[in-house]
Amino acid sequence: MYKTIIEPRVSETDGIGHINNTTVPIWFEAGRNEIFKLFTPDNKFNNWKMIIINMKVDYISQTFFGENVSVCTWVKKIGNSSLQLYEELWQDDRLCAKGTVTYVNFNLKTQRSEPISNSIKQELENHIFDRIE
Repeated sequence: MYKTIIEPRVSETDGIGHINNTTVPIWFEAGRNEIFKLFTPDNKFNNWKMIIINMKVDYISQTFFGENVSVCTWVKKIGNSSLQLYEELWQDDRLCAKGTVTYVNFNLKTQRSEPISNSIKQELENHIFDRIE
């Protein structure tokens, strides 16, 4: 599992006092940074490999300003050229949101998907989601 700690900002808090629902997908994306580095080590967008093709978020409990959140990211499936991640957002020992996202390893120059290398697959396998949802 990859774990990222995020400190909520005042600007992410909406008029009814909780973190706005549009913020959660952004926080989930922040939890993927280590995975992005596997595919594009230099983080240069002209060589970017990870193209999102599907995302689903379930909101379980409200999230609030003033207490850090933990974004936990696991690898759910690894295909030939794609991978699916499972993500959870926790605050104060409460599951606040969960979701899945699917990415394709994509070559911007050829505009085609490419197989995920064996070395990247091996690293991703260290973070396989292994519990029942």
